[in-house]
Amino acid sequence: MTRADELTHLPAAAFTEQDDGSFRASGLTRGPWHPDHEHAGPPIALVMRAIERAAAALELDHIGRLTANLLRPVPIGDLSVAVTTDYAGRNAAHLAARLLAGGKEIARFTALAQRSATLEMPAGLPGHPLPQAPAAPADSPPVRFPFLLDTIGYPDLVETRLASGDFFRGPCAVWFRLRHPLVAGETPSAYQRVAVAADSGNGISAILDFGRYTFVNFDLSINLLRRPRGDSICIEAQSLIGPDGGGLAESRIYDEAGLVGRGTQSLLIRLRE
Repeated sequence: MTRADELTHLPAAAFTEQDDGSFRASGLTRGPWHPDHEHAGPPIALVMRAIERAAAALELDHIGRLTANLLRPVPIGDLSVAVTTDYAGRNAAHLAARLLAGGKEIARFTALAQRSATLEMPAGLPGHPLPQAPAAPADSPPVRFPFLLDTIGYPDLVETRLASGDFFRGPCAVWFRLRHPLVAGETPSAYQRVAVAADSGNGISAILDFGRYTFVNFDLSINLLRRPRGDSICIEAQSLIGPDGGGLAESRIYDEAGLVGRGTQSLLIRLRE
C-alpha cells in the first residue's frame, strides 16, 4: 500500500482498547528508528492515562512528575499497562507502572500525583508571571517532521507548528496538537497531550545528521509545576552531546497560558551502521 493509499484509510486513533483491557497500537504510533517500533510519545501517554486514573481514585488531580525508563523498543502491536501504588498520603502519592507487550516488560514508570489547591500568589515573585512560549500557535507556521515520508506514523498523529528555530538544526520550539485521539472514542487529557509531545525534544532539537547518526533516548522525565490546559502543547528543546557517546535533551513545556514544566531525556549517540 502506498502512502497515498494509507492516508485515505488512516486509523481512527493511536490505540484501540481491546475486550481484555489491552490496547492495540495503530500505524499512527510509528517512530523514526524502525518501521515496526513505536515513537515513545504515544505509549508514554497511554501510561500517563493509566496514572491519571489511579491518581483520581485516590482523589489526587495533578501529576507532578512522570518518569519513563524505556527498556526495549515498543512494538506496534498489543500493549498492556499495570499500575501500583507505592505510597499514598493525603496530599501526594507515589505510583509505579509497567508497560508490557508479548509477555515482556517494555518500560517502567514512576509518578508523583498531588492534590491541587487554590493558592494566592504574592505580587512581584521573581520569574513570575510564568514565561510564555516563543510564539503562539496561530503565529507559528505548520511544519512536518522530516522522517516517515513514505508511510504513516507519528508525524500523521500530531499537527506541528514551528514557534522558533528549525527542525534538526539545534534549539527549537514546536507546538504539538493531536490530529487523532490517543485512545479511540476518548478525548485525551492535557496531561496525555504533554506526554505525546515531550518525548520529541531530542528530535526537534537534533544537531546531528539524521541520515548518519542515531540519538535515541532511553528515558524521559516530565516535571509539571501546574496542571496543563488546552489542546496545544509547545516543546522548546535543546540537545547537548558529550564526547563519550552520551547526550542530554532538555525541554521547556508550555501551553497557551505559559510555562507548564520541563522535560529531560538521556541520549545514546551512535553512527548508523
